[in-house]
Amino acid sequence: MSEQTLRSAEAMRAVAAFPGVTRRTLASGDRLTLVQIDIETGAVVPEHVHPHEQAGTVIAGRILLRVGPPGSPEREVARGGAYLIPGDLPHEVRALETARLVEVFAPVREEFAHDYD
Repeated sequence: MSEQTLRSAEAMRAVAAFPGVTRRTLASGDRLTLVQIDIETGAVVPEHVHPHEQAGTVIAGRILLRVGPPGSPEREVARGGAYLIPGDLPHEVRALETARLVEVFAPVREEFAHDYD
């Protein structure tokens, strides 16, 4: 069972995920992982697939999100907008302007779960 954990912003290590894309694991428990993603204007999180359900919101900026294979519609998501990406569905993100996203993954993203100092 997860235990209550409080961390300072300084303890949340920045990890370079892709050029112009940085992630910080904010919290991770038994059933979910919470992550902050910062994306510079024009940077891309290339198409990828994972089994985790992924929900997020845009805290700042604007992104272009494609969910589904190449050729699927791209949707602009601006500050305050939210999205849900089912597991096992390819998706890609491009920053139309510098953006900050907060995302939750379930089940736990083990590869992100221990990115703490």
